[in-house]
Amino acid sequence: MTPLVPAAPSAGHRRYDPEAIARYFLFRPWQVIGRFCNIFVSFFTFWLLLQWDKLIGQQEVNIPLRAMQLRKLLIRLGPTFIKIGQALSTRPDLVCPDYLEQLTLLQDKLPPFPTEIAIAIIERDLRLNLGDIFAEFSPQPVAAASLGQVYRAKLHTGEEVAVKVQRPNLLPVITRDLFLIRLLVQWVKPLLPINLCHDLRDIVDEFGRKLFEEIDYLNEGRNAEKFAANFRDDPTVKVPQIYWEFTSQHVLTLEWIHGIKLTRTDCMVAAGVDPDNLIRVGVISGLRQLLEFGFFHADPHPGNLFAMADGRMAYIDFGMMDQLEDTTKESLVDAVVHLVNKDYPQLAADFVKLGFLTPDTDITPIIPALESVFEEVIGSSVQEFNFKVITDRFSELMYAYPFRVPAKFALIIRSLVTQEGIALCLNPEFRIVDVSYPYVARRLLQGESPQLRRRLLDVLFKDGRLQWQRLENLITIARQDGHFNLAPTATLGLQYLFSDEGQYLRRQIVLALTEDDRLHTEEVQRLWNLVKSDLRPLFFIDVAWEALKASVSQALPKEEESLVVAR
Repeated sequence: MTPLVPAAPSAGHRRYDPEAIARYFLFRPWQVIGRFCNIFVSFFTFWLLLQWDKLIGQQEVNIPLRAMQLRKLLIRLGPTFIKIGQALSTRPDLVCPDYLEQLTLLQDKLPPFPTEIAIAIIERDLRLNLGDIFAEFSPQPVAAASLGQVYRAKLHTGEEVAVKVQRPNLLPVITRDLFLIRLLVQWVKPLLPINLCHDLRDIVDEFGRKLFEEIDYLNEGRNAEKFAANFRDDPTVKVPQIYWEFTSQHVLTLEWIHGIKLTRTDCMVAAGVDPDNLIRVGVISGLRQLLEFGFFHADPHPGNLFAMADGRMAYIDFGMMDQLEDTTKESLVDAVVHLVNKDYPQLAADFVKLGFLTPDTDITPIIPALESVFEEVIGSSVQEFNFKVITDRFSELMYAYPFRVPAKFALIIRSLVTQEGIALCLNPEFRIVDVSYPYVARRLLQGESPQLRRRLLDVLFKDGRLQWQRLENLITIARQDGHFNLAPTATLGLQYLFSDEGQYLRRQIVLALTEDDRLHTEEVQRLWNLVKSDLRPLFFIDVAWEALKASVSQALPKEEESLVVAR
């Protein structure tokens, strides 16, 4: 029988398969009984302590103590449970706020394993002596995390590198733990301060899939190179180079980043780094991951992001990544558009499409609840928006309505909340929408794809009427984005207007200019005053010429096709 957990580093990519794992261990109960007892007794004892607090009326008083005990319990149970604690630490929709502070301490400062074992893993996997690989190698790890630890080293060719070494026997340990957690979750659910309205095993399985990917350092190296390729034209983002000749499933060698932790604002200022500019870089790069590439860094905590002296932001640790399908990206943009339009029935429908509500859910009572949450937070001014506040308010709906957070969006929420938390540390006055909304406005106005152009029309037209004020607001807000240039955006817009696809828009503009039996000269004049400083005198001649050439180039293939058919 093929072993469930391959031990050889060359065994290839390992896929999480809960059914196969269950079959393996059900026939080998002696491998899990001891661990099962340890896990069960640990959580049962913790539950008894919570019940004792209730009995003596000290529940509220003892919350800080119990939260600390839970953190220590997770550390004692090992890597799998530490990762669970880390995941829960960014889930305010699941965990009581009192426990979040202790769980966030699981992000770093974990006990390392001996360097002698790390060296043995490096030499075994790379089949070379340590001295043949590195000219220098730090005697102690510079960082220790739940799944591995990092050493600073120098290659014989002179490059400084970070060497990430996985904890020993990690795959068998987490495989066994995931099997047991799957058995225990239904029992543990009433004992933990969390709120869930769907099968806990689905969450365990998604967690297992991501964890299996995270412990494959070859996969992490490929993720890093894909991430770097996405940002190859962005001078504000730095991704370390991977040294493949010194990388395996358990060892990852990558370029050493000379950076400053994002929590060290004093060091940034001393190095001449502008924290506000760094916030902008982080938010825009995060939005590009979600809305342009669909490939996003799902674990951007302060230990994985660094400020560089030249103002760039460096991403490291690409073990936890995820990919959004095109349909999901489009649904996300739809949700943004419907939120801007305050179209709450459509927003509720978007939540169904995105998986937050099941298709058979009656959304009628949910619509006013969504309206109360978003209207109160966003209000009349988009500048009042705060993602953390939205998340906290939205989590209240989880208890009243059958919402669930799909696993993929749990990673997105984790990413966004973490990035905003970092930004708030750098600048307490920061609001994520100050950067994100201009970016979204620019993307809509530029309309590089037919999908984005259709969504722009959804924003600009309501009940068939052009929303002049909304167009002015979009242009004004988009200008706040440093990458927005009105001239090429207007060029794209006019080319679209004169194309076959723009026939509907031409008709709507004529109607808008003459609706209510009057010429809307005031609105046109106000719009022109807003944009004229960005448009040079010969701009419209150039655009008309380019639009004409584009129309001719589109028409020629059709004419040639007609001639071929005629022949």
